[in-house]
Amino acid sequence: MAKTPKTSMRDVAAAAGVSVTTVSHVLNDVPGKRITADTRDRVRAVAQELGYRHNHLARGLRLGRSQTLALVSDVIATTPFAGQMVLGAQEAAAKVGWVLMLVNTSRDPALEAREIRSLLERQVDGFLYATMFHRIVEVPELLVDTPTVLLDARSASGSVSSVVPDEVSGGRTAVEELVRHGHRRIGFLTNVDDIPATAGRLEGYRQALAAAGIALDETLVAADTSDSYGGERAARRLLTRTDRPTGIFCFSDRMAMGAYHVAAELGLRIPQDLSVVGFDNQAFVADGLRPELTTLALPHYEMGVWAVEQLLQEMDLAAPVTPSHQSLPCPIVRRSSVGPPGPG
Repeated sequence: MAKTPKTSMRDVAAAAGVSVTTVSHVLNDVPGKRITADTRDRVRAVAQELGYRHNHLARGLRLGRSQTLALVSDVIATTPFAGQMVLGAQEAAAKVGWVLMLVNTSRDPALEAREIRSLLERQVDGFLYATMFHRIVEVPELLVDTPTVLLDARSASGSVSSVVPDEVSGGRTAVEELVRHGHRRIGFLTNVDDIPATAGRLEGYRQALAAAGIALDETLVAADTSDSYGGERAARRLLTRTDRPTGIFCFSDRMAMGAYHVAAELGLRIPQDLSVVGFDNQAFVADGLRPELTTLALPHYEMGVWAVEQLLQEMDLAAPVTPSHQSLPCPIVRRSSVGPPGPG
């Protein structure tokens, strides 16, 4: 069977009644050309009608770029946080005609080095080096001379642009929500890991108490692992006290799940007897609890968008880049777990 001839740029030009040069300028989004909006729309419509397929490889060779970015991360395949971060990055790249490749390294340094080397050999133009939990990282040696932006991470040296959640303001917002409902005795179930989120959310807790004129009581801060089991252990230490808190801010939604379990064991109703605020907005947890959990959302989608836009901007600059470090706010998602303090 004979192959159907491919539609060429010349075919599009003839059908649209314009020059081949005009078609090239429109389909390649060449800036600074005086082509009317009507002409641009007509060329694109004709190209679509004729089934013209743009040769991105040829354009890349002309520009000296592959128009491909790579997102290299530790645990994309096994974390609930990856989806929105990847989606934001992918949509931001696609919006300007770029392709995003994904690599999961499973925290294996040898695998990471091998994959980065392979991507560089394939002429990837820039990298998003991501962690699925806010961490301080060392940028891989292989990426030192390649445009790179850190996603959900900061470099120890501060030499690479980065975007992370604003953990401090998130912690502050969580406690302010409890204060707004009249709570004055507020506990914090925090994480034992030495990571930026632990320090940041604790600082936000302290700042919100101070702003409300509430003296900090260190005995109301209970640290444990950030899962539901840790939440149970930490919550039990606070909720079995005779002077228990009336509201609890939890480092994570999973810790909040543990607090719910302990509250039920002790006959405490949420939110009538105990108000609870989580952090992360993991839908399968926050929506699944009864009552549904008020929590802080991590801005993963917005972080993915910012990282791609920053990376492309840096790649377009001829001069050396001054690193930009962005912290994005964590908005509160109000559901049903917060109310005024109960009697007694």
